[in-house]
Amino acid sequence: MSDTVIQPPLPYAQNALEPVISARTLEFHYGKHHAAYVANANKLLAGTGLEGKPLAEIVKAAAKPGQEALFNNAAQAWNHEFYWKSLKPGGGGRPSGRIGAMVQASFGSHEEFAKAFAAAAVGRFGSGWAWLAQDGFALKVVSTANAETPLTQGLNPLLVVDVWEHAYYLDYQNRRPDHVNAVLDKLLNWDFAAANLK
Repeated sequence: MSDTVIQPPLPYAQNALEPVISARTLEFHYGKHHAAYVANANKLLAGTGLEGKPLAEIVKAAAKPGQEALFNNAAQAWNHEFYWKSLKPGGGGRPSGRIGAMVQASFGSHEEFAKAFAAAAVGRFGSGWAWLAQDGFALKVVSTANAETPLTQGLNPLLVVDVWEHAYYLDYQNRRPDHVNAVLDKLLNWDFAAANLK
């Protein structure tokens, strides 16, 4: 039987996010970390009855006591797949259209959004993620630890930035704020966020 969880190819060349994120970081992050979550999730799925289900459905089903290992690996596989799409060469800046209007309405200004998002990313103790998520008609910034995801919180994820050390340490060492601000300014994929709106 083929694997339920797959690792889609990166949506851009491995060096396309330079100088913000190096090809070497992507080589390890996508090639080793993301690949390991996918492989582990497939091993842990055997005999669960979740084989063949969409990855988001597996994540939600595994978010319960006794399923921690499956949840951690499936959610990390989903989070990473979402993360790669949240970035694009020549991204960042201010969103326009409906997503731009929602950022304005929810945060007061793009600057206030950027401040809240950076604070969530930089302030996450240890490993985790900073998300822009939709909650009904409003947008909110959410920080999650480890493999946690807004999928299990009834929120609609729009964008995410990975703040696990493997996402930035080769390029920035302990300067997480510099990494986060560079991603905000130069890589965030607002087209992807807009396409995720409900």
